[in-house]
Amino acid sequence: MQCKTRLATERFDPNGEYATFQSTLVDEGAIVTFVGVARPQSAAGGKVTGLFLDHHPRLTEASLNEIAVDAGRRFDVSAISVVHRCGNVSPGEAIVFVATAALHRRAAFEAAEYAMDRLKTEAVLWKREDAVDGSRWIEPTITDQVDRARWSK
Repeated sequence: MQCKTRLATERFDPNGEYATFQSTLVDEGAIVTFVGVARPQSAAGGKVTGLFLDHHPRLTEASLNEIAVDAGRRFDVSAISVVHRCGNVSPGEAIVFVATAALHRRAAFEAAEYAMDRLKTEAVLWKREDAVDGSRWIEPTITDQVDRARWSK
């Protein structure tokens, strides 16, 4: 299995990531991608001016790799790519890119979904939302935890 992970300290282009990912494939019949984008509004409806994703370079990179490898093995995909931002992220910018490839669609979809559910709850990142009325640190939501828990079955 081909596995590529990257912690991006600067803005990245999801279309370029997809093109690079696709160029490495040979016989796959399914490619699934997901792009998470920084929202301009908080969960409470306030205007967000940006996000700050703090990280520990070695631990964060290791967590991204572990999640990607686990997803690839669990769902029999031939390739997986994960790119995750850290540092300052503006509304509208990509935060995360996940791509999976497999012979058939089900494995590719499930691997991408599994990877995202784990990234939201387990990646070694600390997320601060900056808004016009102040800043606050964000933890995974109950929904995020429920989504992650379904893979334990």
